[in-house]
Amino acid sequence: MTAVSLGVPQVPARPLAARRPSRQIQVGSVAVGGGAPVSVQSMTTTRTSDVGATLQQIAELTASGCEIVRVACPTQDDADALPVIAKKSQIPVIADIHFQPKYVFAAIEAGCAAVRVNPGNIKKFDDQVKEIAAAARDHGTPVRIGVNAGSLDRRLLRKYGKATPEALVESALWEASLFEEHGFRDLKISVKHNDPVVMIEAYRQLAERCDYPLHLGVTEAGPAFQGTVKSAVAFGALLSQGIGDTIRVSLSAPPVEEVKVGIQILRSLGLKERRLEIVSCPSCGRAQVDVYRLAEEVTAGLDGMEVPLRVAVMGCVVNGPGEAREADLGVASGNGKGQIFVKGEVVRTVPESKIVQTLIDEAMKIAEQMEKDGASGEPAVTVS
Repeated sequence: MTAVSLGVPQVPARPLAARRPSRQIQVGSVAVGGGAPVSVQSMTTTRTSDVGATLQQIAELTASGCEIVRVACPTQDDADALPVIAKKSQIPVIADIHFQPKYVFAAIEAGCAAVRVNPGNIKKFDDQVKEIAAAARDHGTPVRIGVNAGSLDRRLLRKYGKATPEALVESALWEASLFEEHGFRDLKISVKHNDPVVMIEAYRQLAERCDYPLHLGVTEAGPAFQGTVKSAVAFGALLSQGIGDTIRVSLSAPPVEEVKVGIQILRSLGLKERRLEIVSCPSCGRAQVDVYRLAEEVTAGLDGMEVPLRVAVMGCVVNGPGEAREADLGVASGNGKGQIFVKGEVVRTVPESKIVQTLIDEAMKIAEQMEKDGASGEPAVTVS
């Protein structure tokens, strides 16, 4: 009788929804919109005038996977630092401008990859759109119109009473129309709010009424845990409908953490290639091993692995064998020992004390073989 492998076949990944059609702009080396991959950006927390510290933080963000970085420009000293920062940064630099329209021109002249303007708090901004559009066009500099609930134009606050989705969208489209009057359409738009429900509805309305690329953000999302949850909910709702071209997770935490969360959100939706993924159970009264410790130690031991590898760390016989079999590598634990699965097949049974090291050793073997074979980086989909 011929043995038949019961390994679960790979299911081709497919997007949750078609990407919303939009025009494409070029932010330095990064294409935005028009079907380009969704990119992750963050913002430096240093004083931009401190060139060394700012470039150091940009280097850290770049290493963490950040693709576009924004720097604040509230003073003349900050504006004076932009040419060096824009030239030496490894990723495109966007200058963030509030209050003083003269810094918009300074950022464009400095060679920044794009300029973000907040029309709600720049005095007489509308009166200078013609000049801004001309300068941006001459230098090939895109402009992001960034509307925020906390700095909405007072005229719209009087009209709507508060920062409603309709108010945010009206503000953004009004400012876009001023640029359009002067033939400038290299625009990206954001309509941020701290409430994910309001933010989601604003972006849905905006997506229906224009074809500009959209930058997603839940503004002032909060501390790391709260902000991560709010951003994941909001981005997931929109990206799953094809809405969104760049994202920034706004956390009261170091900017590298923002990037890590943003990348993981995109990977979870199949919008960015997956690398190491740990599938582990939450544990319960059925567990006969310390699942928390095993998962943490396996994660630490495989930190930095670049190949798309799914590792299942399971603690009981209910879901354990199935999840372990469906992963690239896994363990189904019970009664102080674990069955090690590689590509759906049991390769050995080891005591609990050897589970972590065995998984790490097997992961290294798989990674080495994947690199030899030329791992595609395509996300593997678990069927359960």
